[in-house]
Amino acid sequence: MKKPNMTSAITGVAVAMAAGAAAYMAAENRNKFSSKKLKKSAGKAMKAVESTIQNISGMMMK
Repeated sequence: MKKPNMTSAITGVAVAMAAGAAAYMAAENRNKFSSKKLKKSAGKAMKAVESTIQNISGMMMK
């Protein structure tokens, strides 16, 4: 039996987090967020996800 690939699990978690963040932002009052603020918030969220994935993969490689 093959061992599950951890990178695919981490990728799945990151995609789920991004989808959840997008759904949350879409559910909020649209007047509350301008498109500029939305882009800035999405950029920050994606950087945080990227940082988390890099940290986890760094721990696995050691």
